[in-house]
Amino acid sequence: MSTDRQTELAESLELVREQIREGCRAAGRDPAEVRLLAVTKTFPAVDAALLTDLGVTDLAENRDQEAGAKATEVSSMRPDVRVRWHMVGRLQRNKARSVVRWADEVQSVDSIRLAEALGKAVRAARERGERDQPLDVLVQVSLDDEETARARGGCPLPELPALAENLTQSGDLRLRGLMAVAPLGTDAGEAFSRLAAAREKFLEDHPGAVELSAGMSGDLEQAIACGSTCVRVGTALLGRRGLASP
Repeated sequence: MSTDRQTELAESLELVREQIREGCRAAGRDPAEVRLLAVTKTFPAVDAALLTDLGVTDLAENRDQEAGAKATEVSSMRPDVRVRWHMVGRLQRNKARSVVRWADEVQSVDSIRLAEALGKAVRAARERGERDQPLDVLVQVSLDDEETARARGGCPLPELPALAENLTQSGDLRLRGLMAVAPLGTDAGEAFSRLAAAREKFLEDHPGAVELSAGMSGDLEQAIACGSTCVRVGTALLGRRGLASP
């Protein structure tokens, strides 16, 4: 069964990589500039392990409870593989201590209060010897209207400078760039164009924070055209739905 699943994943992976290549060709970009982040949420740890066999070692989750157990399981199945785990889901402050135990990067920082909770958690983890590095973070920028933003999360664009400045002052968090999700039911290209404009201004103050995580299975070409350096792909790679890891 695992052989059949690996073949299925390999075929899907090649299709996704071709989609990335095509998006880069259309945008006049080098495909090497765009990293694939495999979103393994709701899929079992064995799928994540099979992806590492195919050379995909950047994996993303959106629920802390599922992710911590999965990261441990994948580590036991592939002890010689260095997996880089990313938190991409909306995160509550009370989960900060747990998340920093398994996450290499949190892409969904959207408030100063969350940033401070993560910084405190990282500092405590380093003191306990559970971490030896700062936590990489991206600011999740909201491209939604105000009402939708409250439900889906994200930092409103007017609040981005203050949050970014707060992150640069932390010795336990490392600001690497921005993340965004296209609003539902709207033109993704238009939304990512607004993101690109905001990023241009953001980079004037934070020239080293060049990561732009934008684009998923259905809109990655539009995101690449607007400068995305990281596309988050789940459905096109793993299928419509999986079973959560026990």
